[in-house]
Amino acid sequence: MKIVRRIGVPPSARGSSSGATCPDVFELSDGDFAVIGTEATERLRAELPADAGVADYERIVIVNRETLLRAKRDIPDA
Repeated sequence: MKIVRRIGVPPSARGSSSGATCPDVFELSDGDFAVIGTEATERLRAELPADAGVADYERIVIVNRETLLRAKRDIPDA
């Protein structure tokens, strides 16, 4: 599996001037997506609806609104 492309604009276009605040979204070679965000599994686990869960190998990450909105145009419809 490899990163094929960034979805949206680079963090520098959203005001990040360092590697400390760089949420990002990438499309992978298998068609899945990878995100860089703030790890929040323990903080949000209790907030999940009853029909949602987090496996041992999964994490809840927060990606800020601007990152997703600016990525929206690059996300394929199918």
